[in-house]
Amino acid sequence: MKKGKVMIIGPIGSGKSTLTKRLLEDSSPVTKTQALTYMDWIIDTPGEYSENPMFYRSLMATSLEAKILLVIQDATRHHQLLPPNFSQGFPLRSFGVITKIDHPDAHIEQAVQLLRQVLPLSEIFQVSSVTLEGMDELREAILKVI
Repeated sequence: MKKGKVMIIGPIGSGKSTLTKRLLEDSSPVTKTQALTYMDWIIDTPGEYSENPMFYRSLMATSLEAKILLVIQDATRHHQLLPPNFSQGFPLRSFGVITKIDHPDAHIEQAVQLLRQVLPLSEIFQVSSVTLEGMDELREAILKVI
């Protein structure tokens, strides 16, 4: 079906697994990712891998199986756990994705600034897994690359 995979990284609770389900148009319940999970053309990573530098090697090794890296920033969070320019350590195209844009506590401009620390030049998408806003645009951009 698809020629490449998409690897999704971001902190615990940022919406990676929910985003995965929405991109795959899968309506089954979302569960906490405990290990690398391969679902069709997406690799969902545990949030602990992004929060603990000891797991960065695992992320980098896994990225060799992918064509696109999605770095997730929850619009309700006020910090970025990944180091500056982190995406440049991956040999693939990167996109930023701001999740939870429909949440009452969302701070979109701050989320963009936080993602820019990690992805200085990458395209950034804003999505809601509840209203599905931005989901078609993100899916289209991904499918053009893979």
